[in-house]
Amino acid sequence: MREQVLKYAFVFLFICACGVIATPPEDPIRCASNNKNCTITNTYGIFPDRSLCRAAEVIYPTSEEELVSAVASASKNKRKVKAATRFSHSITKLACPDGENGLLISTKNLNKILKIDAKKGTMTVQSGASLRQIISAAGEAGLALPYAPYWWGLTIGGLMGTGAHGSTLWGKGSAVHEYVVELRIVTPAGEEDGYAKVRTLNQSHSSLDAARVSLGVLGVLSQVTLKLEPLFKRSVTYVSKDDSDLGDEVVSFGRKHEFGDVTWYPSQQKAVYRIDDRVSVNTSGNGLYDFFPFRSTLSAALAIVRSTEELQEATRDANGKCLGAKLITATLSGIGYGLTNNGVFLGYPIVGFSNRMQASGTCLDSLNDGLITACPWDSRIKGEFFHQTAFSISLSVVKNFIEDVQKLVELEPKALCGLETANGILMRYVTASSAYLGKSEDGVDFDITYYRSKDPLAPRLFQDILEEIEQIGLFKYGGSPHWGKNRNLAFLGVIKKYDNAEKFLKVKEEFDPEGVFSSQWTDQMLGLKEGVTVSKNGCAMEGLCICSQDSHCAPKKGYLCRPGRIYKEARVCTNDAERTREVDDVKDEL
Repeated sequence: MREQVLKYAFVFLFICACGVIATPPEDPIRCASNNKNCTITNTYGIFPDRSLCRAAEVIYPTSEEELVSAVASASKNKRKVKAATRFSHSITKLACPDGENGLLISTKNLNKILKIDAKKGTMTVQSGASLRQIISAAGEAGLALPYAPYWWGLTIGGLMGTGAHGSTLWGKGSAVHEYVVELRIVTPAGEEDGYAKVRTLNQSHSSLDAARVSLGVLGVLSQVTLKLEPLFKRSVTYVSKDDSDLGDEVVSFGRKHEFGDVTWYPSQQKAVYRIDDRVSVNTSGNGLYDFFPFRSTLSAALAIVRSTEELQEATRDANGKCLGAKLITATLSGIGYGLTNNGVFLGYPIVGFSNRMQASGTCLDSLNDGLITACPWDSRIKGEFFHQTAFSISLSVVKNFIEDVQKLVELEPKALCGLETANGILMRYVTASSAYLGKSEDGVDFDITYYRSKDPLAPRLFQDILEEIEQIGLFKYGGSPHWGKNRNLAFLGVIKKYDNAEKFLKVKEEFDPEGVFSSQWTDQMLGLKEGVTVSKNGCAMEGLCICSQDSHCAPKKGYLCRPGRIYKEARVCTNDAERTREVDDVKDEL
């Protein structure tokens, strides 16, 4: 046990020692030659179903004219097309065209800041511009994008395609698409329009609410204009409390603090509240947020941590996971999670301009060092490999969801230590959106990251608990899944959760009647085809289905399909002998 804790300490020692030199992430698109015979994946190197996505060709346009030409050629020849970003952080298969004759249009070279109007407070960018570019350029002009995701390695096109967001219940809300006042999108067209059309949508066009969250099925974004605010300062303080009153506190906390969020460690019965508010620009402080898990890390250290995880899973070592989780959370707390003032962390509050405090990702500040260091999830090294579940639950029932998770922890106190080694459950605030596929109501978004095996049929430690939490959130409380972050089962019946789905589908029919930008996967997500989940042996082990029979689990390894522990409508894969033994162990401890 002591050796495992030392291994975790080892990796943090080297994280602290690393600067910002790392091997840059690979382009997610790889081709045999001359941009032909290609494959596409995400930055994690694998889709939820572990399938290989192929395309016949990739094009890298540098202007709107080249973008129009590419769409026109595909439309004329009835060729399937998907837009792809240079970062590809969506876990789901949104960038995967059908078959092997598809065309990929990468926005990698459509990455310019086109115009900033400081008087009007607007910025126009190409669709491949990164969040980091936008925040930086806005700051230099004395402006701010008020709310944004915390990882800056995303493009504006990707952000809008999946409805990515930060955290707030204030104003228009935390989703970046709420601050889009105009866009240009290239869609297929008939022969009379040259097979492609550039549509300009602004706030007077109802179709803008379809394009704000598009899943990439309407066309390819060319340009986006954002409404910004004057640059401001914010003050950040992290406060740790026990989670006994979390259900009562979570809503009032979100209404009280403009940029607040909560990180929850259920097995440690602890919650860390980020008190994050605007302050006067005259407030002293030159704060910077450089979140430690987003920094470059020695590949050798990451391999040690991954090997430790694999050993703990193989030996069912819950105690080792819990010790590792406590070390990680204590270390992050001790270094202020990466917050500094004038280069050092000496305590809270940390005050700084918003463009330096709202997002980070310095593992992208990279030189090619031969993979000595990398972003922790880089698929070319033995590093992080995980599942991710993210859903938003209405404020009206969020307390009930939290209490259900706490009940499961009472039954299995060590069950969620594994996800705590990935820094727990991140709880961010979201608001109801005018976007047809945006959030339907104010809520709390739960981001849960947890261990994934290289073997798709290998049972995870406390697999049934994690599956039950997933199904409680998505189905008992009707959570709306993040379009880019979930396993297949999260999208079962998902389109019924959106009151304006029919309006979105009408715009889709108008913009792309031949389905050039659609795929089997997006049609399944939108409820146009059956089969968002698959029914085959072992399908429930990685969330490709909800088990309905034992063969959907891993019966040869003793994992069978059973009802949930507190949510009996759930169907989870569990080992009856382990479940009985673990319950008996808890009784003995009590």
